[in-house]
Amino acid sequence: MRFFIALEIPSENRVQFQAIQLKLHTLIPQAKLTDSDKIHLTLAFLGEQPDELKDKLVQIIQKAVEGVSSFEVTPAYIDGFPNIHHPNILWVGVKGDIDKVLLIREYIKDGLASLHLPVDERRFVPHISIAKFSKEFSVDRNLEVNLEKIMTGDLTPITISSIKLFESVPNEGFHKHNTLAEIRLI
Repeated sequence: MRFFIALEIPSENRVQFQAIQLKLHTLIPQAKLTDSDKIHLTLAFLGEQPDELKDKLVQIIQKAVEGVSSFEVTPAYIDGFPNIHHPNILWVGVKGDIDKVLLIREYIKDGLASLHLPVDERRFVPHISIAKFSKEFSVDRNLEVNLEKIMTGDLTPITISSIKLFESVPNEGFHKHNTLAEIRLI
């Protein structure tokens, strides 16, 4: 099974991401937008692992969020991987209770390491992917300024009240995300 652990964006907040994506698509029509039902903030991607690992992953998440209450993050800016000037992926960075996101992620990483699973050691920037490119793409200064303008105004905070364990299932060139477990915060 292909596992990942993420903060799912509640349906009431997806409308603002659709609005951001619509503005983005107006500026960059060749961008392939992330389906609104797949918008999430990934904490850990484990890739293909044995199905039997599911229960241990749930335990890791439960331990990571023990005593953690619901919190808020707010969409703040657009950036890209590997960088904004030559992105393969465009994403929305968040501000707010980032310390909680980082702490939960560190506890999850510790739990994964205890199972001898691969752990991404790159610097973690909490983000929500909104588009990708199938061909090489460049962002010039003018486009960068217009991307910044998309994120101006009042953006609604996102209340994070649970963490989910997902499986990613290949489906005709795309991936379907199935929720395997949802661990509620206090």
